[in-house]
Amino acid sequence: MRHYNNKYPIYENIEIIDLAIEGKAVAKIKNSNAESGELTVFVNNVVPGDVVDIQVVKRKKNYREAKPVRFIHYSEKRTKPFCKHFDVCGGCTRQNLSYTDQLFYKHRQVVETLKRIGKVTDAEVLPILGSEELTHYRNKLEYTFSNKRWLTDAEKGNDVSDSQNALGYHIPGRFDKVLDIEECFLQSKPSDEIRNEVKRFCIENDFEFFDLKQVSGFLRNLIIRTPDSGEVMVIVSFFNEMKEHRELLLNFIAERFPEITSLMYVINPKSNDTILDLDIILYKGKDHFFEEMEGLKFKVGPKSFYQTNSKQAYQLYKKIREFAEFKGTEIVYDLYTGTGTIANFVARNVKHVIGLEYVPEAIEDAKINSKINNIENTEFYAGDMKDILTQNFIAEKGRPDIILLDPPRAGLHPKVVETVLEAEPEKIVYVSCNPATQARDIQLFGEKYKTVKFQPVDMFPHTHHVENIALLVKL
Repeated sequence: MRHYNNKYPIYENIEIIDLAIEGKAVAKIKNSNAESGELTVFVNNVVPGDVVDIQVVKRKKNYREAKPVRFIHYSEKRTKPFCKHFDVCGGCTRQNLSYTDQLFYKHRQVVETLKRIGKVTDAEVLPILGSEELTHYRNKLEYTFSNKRWLTDAEKGNDVSDSQNALGYHIPGRFDKVLDIEECFLQSKPSDEIRNEVKRFCIENDFEFFDLKQVSGFLRNLIIRTPDSGEVMVIVSFFNEMKEHRELLLNFIAERFPEITSLMYVINPKSNDTILDLDIILYKGKDHFFEEMEGLKFKVGPKSFYQTNSKQAYQLYKKIREFAEFKGTEIVYDLYTGTGTIANFVARNVKHVIGLEYVPEAIEDAKINSKINNIENTEFYAGDMKDILTQNFIAEKGRPDIILLDPPRAGLHPKVVETVLEAEPEKIVYVSCNPATQARDIQLFGEKYKTVKFQPVDMFPHTHHVENIALLVKL
């Protein structure tokens, strides 16, 4: 039954039938204006098999977005979320779904995306590799200071007299609102303690939290990194330099948490939160930490990318090595090498590795990682991938036998695809955190390469994100 007495109608007794790629669930409602007589509705905080009354909250031409207002029947796939922020945070959106079913839908997402976008129908798709750790698996989190915290439904309409300052995560779709986080299951100790104590200290000392709309304030971001080595890196981002306040906060953090091995800060006066183009200043301790994998040590600096699930990263890298089937004679190009983790990880299995990366600081760490591990068959170069990877570069360094790709979510620049095709390596091992852009790029490689197999890997339990490894072999 449909209620018409509201701009945003309520539909009753609706069964949730599927999960969409971005984490929302899917239902169908009758609609006389739709060609099929049905209209797709995307619903938050429900799982396939739930039967609910839903209320439309957003109307689009070809679909609707809705929220559940009453549960009639709970799905057998459903589990009880363990986080108090689950229904508001927008991060771990699949905590209400059993992990077995999470893996099922992620695996299916990879298969369907590759078929629909990549036009790949005959490749072998291996069973998804689940994560051993389902909580506290991240080694890096970034929190935002805000002077206008997000009010929950229970708080709206009531007299909320406590501080409106928040230190937490951005609300999905609301860049100017931040949910104040009290406990997060994504990162191990002392992440929660550091965040909560920093917030308390800053409020007690009347430090100005950031205003995201006005782009003003003092406190901006707090980054906490907790590698498996037991080291702790903390970076505080300030909007402007107020030396007395800054030193007061940093001294408090250092004294309250002596286990912090790297305490750093950055002054970011820009309109965005990116700090890769800014000087990050060491305040106490050292300017790096180490991760370890198969006896190899990897130095990671404040600007360096390292897979945020350390243990699962090892499983990912082993699969990359397995897909490549190195014989020991290959020249390998590792594109988007970061701190050279993959390059150094495979170096002992090949003749030579050349790593390319945009961030100069990461390339310096990659070189150091080779040096401290006594690896002598690597070279690393910094620059924009589409500019540095040219035919002249390949002619000088040697044609690659195998190319490893691990680009950002946006995938490969067309010029990079073009250069890779011209280089004609025997194999391409393509790692991606976005199956859609990976599938798009795979189709572009189709003129010269056959996609042989895929390996989905779950790096981020309780989220809709999934990593995927693809093996392409030259025709």
